[in-house]
Amino acid sequence: MQAEAQNQYPAPGTRSIGRVNWLGLWTLYMRETRRFMKVWAQTLASPAITTILYMIIFSLALGGSGRNIAGMAYGTFLAPGLIVMTMLQNAFANTSSSLIISKVQGNIVDTLMPPMSAIELTTGFVMGGVTRGIVVGLSVGLAFVLMPGVDMHVSHIWAVVYFAVAASAMLSLIGVLTGIWAEKFDHTAAITNFVVAPLSLLSGTFYSIDRLAPAWQVVSHANPFFYLIDGFRYGFIDRADSDILVGVLYTLAINAVLTVWVYRVFKSGYRLKA
Repeated sequence: MQAEAQNQYPAPGTRSIGRVNWLGLWTLYMRETRRFMKVWAQTLASPAITTILYMIIFSLALGGSGRNIAGMAYGTFLAPGLIVMTMLQNAFANTSSSLIISKVQGNIVDTLMPPMSAIELTTGFVMGGVTRGIVVGLSVGLAFVLMPGVDMHVSHIWAVVYFAVAASAMLSLIGVLTGIWAEKFDHTAAITNFVVAPLSLLSGTFYSIDRLAPAWQVVSHANPFFYLIDGFRYGFIDRADSDILVGVLYTLAINAVLTVWVYRVFKSGYRLKA
């Protein structure tokens, strides 16, 4: 009888909840989503208002009613870039802040203790960051639709969807790595101020790189944020400063490398497990 009772239970350390912990994955995703939805004024409304102000200021200062770029009104050219820039910054903020806050407050154990694999942790955090990026992008896009002088007609829906998801996923993955590496909030702020912000601002958000000197065009083509913004803009205005296929393959490769990197970090427990 005792041997039969022992056979009813799996051996210690054996996974007994199926190949994928769907409940745990869904719970982690909902936690990451509800975390930013509860403070929507700070996480959703504030970035939208800031981006709208960017549009107004740059349209007045650089655009005006008569200035065209790439054969269209400056506001129409500028809008897609501003949307992606906002998505990049918010996707990064969602994952990096979640992990650094958990580490500083000492409740990271609530994430590590549940029976979730490294790939499930990676997927849950990235999905939360992608959701925030997409929601912020939609709110900003809706504001631009209602703004006079801005044409938000979609020419290639596949490009809009792919580059929106790729941009949010890329910065979510970078945010996870930053949150795990950082030991205090100053570290995450440093990555935001000296990496994310410069790369997004110098990626053709406010201008066409055709106007740059050849050397700076080479630098821009090495910047993955440029392909995200240029591809997303192509989905609206049907014009790109780069080869769209190259942009798809380049960003897909970077996201694949980042996914493996994040997976290995969660698998090893680097700076997460004592």
